[in-house]
Amino acid sequence: MYSIGELAELAGVSAHTLRYYDREGLLKPSCVNEAGYRFYGEREVNLLQQILFYRERGLDLSRIRQIIYEEDFDIMGALEAHLRALEEQKEHTEALICMVRRSIMSMKGECRMSDQEKFEAFKQRTVKEQEELYGGEARNKYGDEEVDAAQKKILNMSEEDWERFQSLGNEIRTRLEEAVSAGISPDSGEAQRIVTLHKEWLGMTWKKYTEEAHRAMADLYIADERFSLYYDREVPGCAEFLEKAIRHTIKAGEK
Repeated sequence: MYSIGELAELAGVSAHTLRYYDREGLLKPSCVNEAGYRFYGEREVNLLQQILFYRERGLDLSRIRQIIYEEDFDIMGALEAHLRALEEQKEHTEALICMVRRSIMSMKGECRMSDQEKFEAFKQRTVKEQEELYGGEARNKYGDEEVDAAQKKILNMSEEDWERFQSLGNEIRTRLEEAVSAGISPDSGEAQRIVTLHKEWLGMTWKKYTEEAHRAMADLYIADERFSLYYDREVPGCAEFLEKAIRHTIKAGEK
């Protein structure tokens, strides 16, 4: 058993953090003695490790609490997932190191580096993340040819197109979060503006944009947790808002 001070020192966090985790229902002590001192056992040590792993991966505390207290939560499975994520992060970091080295050599005149090469690692990571998260579903729904073509479009983007693609994705999420937080209706003018941006964003990777495919994508935002989490990770309800906004905007355009 560890006292709160001992566990804080062991894990490299503050006792204040552990008290906060207790208040938030994220990490309860295994017992509290009559004097009010908290004590933690092996289970709590393992859960704290998971919490810190998920924090390293950028998840907020409310999402971490949902994950680690699910009925079927498996610590071994979680550790294997962390390992995969860290290995992917290592691979991406090594690609960035290589790209920076080549950039330095290019600036010194020791080698030539095209503008496209300067963004290769960033685009490769985007393609890989999309394939891992949505590849199976997308390939089943649209076929390998469509998915491969979309990935090729990303990898072949010019510097200007890549910046626009990234900027659009960030703007869509920001506008969604602001709209949901403000209680704006999915049939509002702002919602239509978000759908227009979303259409442009999809069109930058799709072989051909169609309203039917856009509606199908909207279905995935509320039917598949992987899609909904992308938009709901900061403000819950964004995926549902986008789905409704897409449907309303397309329907209004058909009249």
